[in-house]
Amino acid sequence: MSIAQVIAPRQESVGGQPILRPLPSAQCRSVGPFVFFDYILPHPYAPGSGMNIAQHPHIGLSTLTYLFEGELLHKDSLGSEERVRPGEVSWMTAGRGIAHVERTPDDLVQSGSTLHGLQVWLAMPKAKEKGTPSYYYFEADELPSREEDGVRLTMVAGHGFRLISPVPVLSPTLYAIVDMAPGSTLLIPDEHAQRAVFLLEGDARLGSEPLQAHSLTVLEEGVESSLASPIGARLALIGGAPLDGPRRMNWNFVASDTTLIEEARARWAVGDWPQVPGEAGRIELPGPGRRD
Repeated sequence: MSIAQVIAPRQESVGGQPILRPLPSAQCRSVGPFVFFDYILPHPYAPGSGMNIAQHPHIGLSTLTYLFEGELLHKDSLGSEERVRPGEVSWMTAGRGIAHVERTPDDLVQSGSTLHGLQVWLAMPKAKEKGTPSYYYFEADELPSREEDGVRLTMVAGHGFRLISPVPVLSPTLYAIVDMAPGSTLLIPDEHAQRAVFLLEGDARLGSEPLQAHSLTVLEEGVESSLASPIGARLALIGGAPLDGPRRMNWNFVASDTTLIEEARARWAVGDWPQVPGEAGRIELPGPGRRD
C-alpha cells in the first residue's frame, strides 16, 4: 500500500471563478513546499464577463499559475505585466511583500472565454521569507518534457524523472503534469521525500487502488509507487522536501512567525504597501479569522 491519505477538496469561489481546494486541510497542511492547491474548474464566461481578482497582498510564499484553457492577465507591484496562456508558467515570489491582480484580459471579456487550470502556493524557506519580491514568466516551450511508453511528463517546476524546470524554486520541489495514454504505466520514484497526486481527468490507479477524481492522494514517504491508467488520464504530481518548520496562514499571508503576519495585516490595512501601477481598486483586509 503506497497511499498515506486521501484529501477530498472543498469547493469555493474566487473572483467569480469556481475552484476545488484540497490544500490546506485539517488532515494535511503541506506536501513538500506546497501549502495551497487550487484546481480552477473549467468555467465558461459569457461575453461581458470574466474572472477579476483586484489588487491584494502576499508575503512569505511563491504563487504558480498553470492553465489548460483560457488566459489570465497578471500585474504586480514590481511593474510586471504578463498575459498567461495555456502551458505557460506565471511564477511570483512575494518575499517581504508584493501586491498583484489577476483578471481575464479585456478582449476575452468582450468575446467570452473559458478558464481552466491550476494555481498553487509554495511556502518560502525561513531564511528567504523576508527577501526581495520577484516575478518570472516562462513560455510553454521552455518547460522540459519527455514522452515514453505512452506517458508524457511536463516538469512545471522543480526536478524529477531526469527533467529540471527553469522555474527558480527556493527548495527541493516536484511539480509535473502527467498525461497517460490508455494502458500506460508510470513508476513514481522516491527521489522526493513528500509526494502527492491529483487526478484531473480520466482514470488511474496506484497499485490496485483507484484514485478518486479531484482528490489529493498523498503517497507514503520512501516508497516507490506504480501508477497505471486503463483508459487514459491527466494528473498533477507535486512534492518536495518537507518544510523547515510549521507555517501559519492568514488570508493571503504565509509565514513561519505570526508576528510577520500581524505586521503585514497592519501595513495593508493602512495602505503602507507597494501598489500595482495603474490599479486603484483593492481587496480590503478581512476580519481576523485565521487559516492556521
